[in-house]
Amino acid sequence: MRKIDELAVSAIRALCIDEINKANSGHPGMALGSAPILYTLWTRHLVNDPKDPEWFNRDRFVLSAGHASALLYSILHIAGYEVSMEDIQHFRQIDSLTPGHPEYRWTKGVDATSGPLGQGIAQAVGMAMAEASVAANYTDGQRLMNHYTYALCGDGCLHEGISQEAISLAGHQKLNKLILLYDANQVTLDGALDLSFSEEVKTRFIASEWNVLEVENGQDVDAIDAAIKEAKKSLDKPTMIMVHTVIGYGSAKQGTSKVHGSPLGVEDGHHAKVDVYGYDHPDFFVPEEVYAEFKNTFAARGEKAHADWNEELKAYGKEHKAELERFLSLINPDVSSLLPNELPKFEEGSATSTRVASGKALNAYMNVLPNLIGGSADVAGSVMTKLDGGVNFDASHREGHNINWGIREFAMASAQNGMLLHGGLRTYVGCFCVFADYMKPAIRMAALSHLPAIYLFSHDSIAVGEDGPTHQPIEQLAMLRSIPNTRTIRPADERETYASWLMALRSTKTPTALILSRQNLPLLSGSSLEGVEKGAYVISKEAKEAQYILIATGSEVSLAIDAQKKLLEEGIDVRVVSMPSWELFEEQDESYKDSVLSLPRCKRVSVEMLSTFGWDRYAKHHMGLDCFGASAPAKDVIKKFDFTADHLVRLVKDIK
Repeated sequence: MRKIDELAVSAIRALCIDEINKANSGHPGMALGSAPILYTLWTRHLVNDPKDPEWFNRDRFVLSAGHASALLYSILHIAGYEVSMEDIQHFRQIDSLTPGHPEYRWTKGVDATSGPLGQGIAQAVGMAMAEASVAANYTDGQRLMNHYTYALCGDGCLHEGISQEAISLAGHQKLNKLILLYDANQVTLDGALDLSFSEEVKTRFIASEWNVLEVENGQDVDAIDAAIKEAKKSLDKPTMIMVHTVIGYGSAKQGTSKVHGSPLGVEDGHHAKVDVYGYDHPDFFVPEEVYAEFKNTFAARGEKAHADWNEELKAYGKEHKAELERFLSLINPDVSSLLPNELPKFEEGSATSTRVASGKALNAYMNVLPNLIGGSADVAGSVMTKLDGGVNFDASHREGHNINWGIREFAMASAQNGMLLHGGLRTYVGCFCVFADYMKPAIRMAALSHLPAIYLFSHDSIAVGEDGPTHQPIEQLAMLRSIPNTRTIRPADERETYASWLMALRSTKTPTALILSRQNLPLLSGSSLEGVEKGAYVISKEAKEAQYILIATGSEVSLAIDAQKKLLEEGIDVRVVSMPSWELFEEQDESYKDSVLSLPRCKRVSVEMLSTFGWDRYAKHHMGLDCFGASAPAKDVIKKFDFTADHLVRLVKDIK
């Protein structure tokens, strides 16, 4: 190893020690052990331009083991990104650019929010899928899109179940431009790895159709370099490079769990820096020759590649003008200019399930969005996620837009995040509503990362019927509604479903969950795009003066309208409000909200065949379900729980 390599790795490690010590918080273990890995990747392989870190054809990097963020920030600083030494010194402090775990859109050079272990691997899989998809959807698309996706993980990431879902998917899809660097330090937070793990990791990856390479000495920059070079030659498989490292390298406690998540402190930090690394410099000091090494390798390579790409775009544009214009326009996630401003005409008196309506809307919007891609967790025929006449996305057809995710809900949702982080695509995924629980951490990550992910959740109530309480969602909407920066929309009919899709596709920084029925719902004369846009609206007015307001969502809107008619026959005048989205309603001004919900809360009733949790904000009285369902034909289950217009009539009449 060259002297500059030794000096640079020592400088990176020293900076990690200093920033964690100053914060008195952080995870030095993996940061010190993995420093040679990221140094090698950045100086010898990674292609990016620190002056334009959002450059579209850059290599992507995901720090799946996000607790090693001190290492990433040190690298970004030395490599010339907008991460200053002052930012390094404010590691883990309020509003700093160097938070405890990497955050997308917050720190320049961070390609993905990471930290919840395992999700970074799945996000990297999604990025690699997106790279392949974008390139394949243009003539000579390799001229426009041609890069690698790298991820760094540790033992903890590979313990999480999502990692195997993602690894299996990547192998099946033959994502040969995906390279996973595995820091195999054999230690977790609670102690040695063998306390909880005895798996043969290499065999696991081989069985999942990956190439496996191994670096015995994690200090050997040249060996790491050679392994990455070999990985980049793969034509039909992703590659895992197992690098044997020493956790907390240099610390008196190296190789033990004691160095995983606790600062080294001044004394041990001095021991590591001076006695082990031979690095006798002041705290937060980086020699000029180390900055120069990154500038002359990483920065120079990225600047040249970026300039070459810009020239290639010009040449491509002369040959394929329309395709280049399409490519450049679709880099931006804002596709609102391509979407219609109004809904199609619907057949009055018709009835259709909102899952079927969603399938129709998906295919209609695909006609104006050529970069729309997605699928479901093996339930395409039930959730209606398939594009009619579309080709499956796979190793033989990267141009395909139908993704068969398999029964991998968590990885599916997390890989969708990776596809959106990559850019150039608009995506959707689907499954039964009850399995939103399997996806929740990835949905939360999408919201935190400000990604316009779309989730199609069908079979939205006890009307699922015979499959019983295991498949009948009760509390799932309350869960989804609790996630900040997430829109949950439960449409009442076909018109509201098309409108819900429009709202989802218009979004650029907020994920959207569409909650869809299995059973047919009648087209409602009062439903409208404008109403859905506002989140709640009067769908059936009172005859003269409202005495009560019924607030319903989805299939229960028509039930509320039926109850409204029955109540009027008994001299009780009520208003029916369709509230497909709490979140959209809360975005409206107070005057509009007051006009819709004009009566006091004690005169309002929520109507939803799901948990009443959270509805107290809008109504004092509730017709809902705070218990699990039952297995029987849908009509019998609904009858058992008395979710009928007559029950709602009785409830209103009993209000004092």
